[in-house]
Amino acid sequence: LSLSLFFFFFFFLNGASSYLMALPSSDCVVAEQLCLSDSTCNATYRTLENCALAKTRLLSLDHDSRVRCLNAELDLGNSSLLQCKCHRRMKRQEHCLRIFWTVHSSMTDGYFNLEASPYENPANEEHWKTDYNKLAALVSGKNSGDATNPCLKATHVCNLSKKCFRLRTDYASICTKGAGSEDVCDRRKCHRGLRNFFEKVPEDFTKRILFCPCQDEFCGERRRKTIVPDCSFQSNTKPNCLWLLDSCLEDHICKSRLADFQQNCQPVDMSPDGCSLHNHAACLQAYMGMIGTPMTPNFVSNSSVEVSLWCTCENSGNQKEKCDQILGMFESNKCLGKHQSHHREAAQREFKSCGFKILCCTAVLYSSVFFCNVSVISSATYGNSLDLLKELFLYFLATFLLISNTLEAISKHHSNEGHCKNITRGRLDMLYP
Repeated sequence: LSLSLFFFFFFFLNGASSYLMALPSSDCVVAEQLCLSDSTCNATYRTLENCALAKTRLLSLDHDSRVRCLNAELDLGNSSLLQCKCHRRMKRQEHCLRIFWTVHSSMTDGYFNLEASPYENPANEEHWKTDYNKLAALVSGKNSGDATNPCLKATHVCNLSKKCFRLRTDYASICTKGAGSEDVCDRRKCHRGLRNFFEKVPEDFTKRILFCPCQDEFCGERRRKTIVPDCSFQSNTKPNCLWLLDSCLEDHICKSRLADFQQNCQPVDMSPDGCSLHNHAACLQAYMGMIGTPMTPNFVSNSSVEVSLWCTCENSGNQKEKCDQILGMFESNKCLGKHQSHHREAAQREFKSCGFKILCCTAVLYSSVFFCNVSVISSATYGNSLDLLKELFLYFLATFLLISNTLEAISKHHSNEGHCKNITRGRLDMLYP
């Protein structure tokens, strides 16, 4: 028995160690721990930490120091630190991002274009399972006033989710403090609250709230005020965009979100859709990641879907071209505009067709339930089996005609079939939990 236990623990621990050794390729925190356990890697990493610290404090490095920093980065060679990434929504995200920029400090030398995102590819991230469809079905049945305001409907759905409602209420409360008085809101806390909301609430909720399709200015105003722009976005005067960029590059989170945005929303003139990466979801996710940072973007008006930063390029001197590029990342980004348009069109199709389909499918559902209930009553009421069969046949015929008419009507609406099926399934879940 003791020999069996020995072999069991031997193979168990051996397997566990193999598993841990496989982790560093995707996690900078684990990669750092392994590097620090190796004397050579440890010394190289400490050199890079000093280089990154000097840049953070805006200390100018002499030629020898710059060469030493570059050599230290090259000395890492095939270390897992150079290939590591950070995961969105991870608990130690700021620490992970600090590690990434420590070993990639040369990326931001001389220009604001960042070479790579520190975040894992969105396609490799774990997808959230949400109850959005079930809640949306419930809202569709209760709030008839949502029929002309998609933003209002998205808010009502959010209010039915405990997490969405709590985090949205949290940032709204923080960002509106001081409104209407001489007090100034705490923008840093406001930004933190916004980041919490967009990081911790599933995108099924956040995308529909932020990018809801509007047909009138009342809806557009609600969309523009989603992030409480009086505190999070605008101020009495517009700072220079170069200053805004410097503030962003000094912050690991903002710099990381900017790199992610540039990678996933990079415009390319030669591309058919104007984008280097043809991933609508990744670009919009990267845009939402910028909210709550020093470079927070927002809609510029109630009647437009154009977005911009709150900054100006006046008095930029000989850096005017660079300043225009910073502002143009949002104002004239064809790729971002294309992704917004794609999402908006899909949302409009969903908004227009799903309400009708839910109504029809719900009618079929309730008629079926009614049919079953009447059948039970009939079996208890009619003593004659022939009369019972006649009654059942009539109800069966009526239900069949209702289903046929419903399917014919639904077949004329070809937009967003899959999502509406999910919403209808949500209604079934509510009736039969």
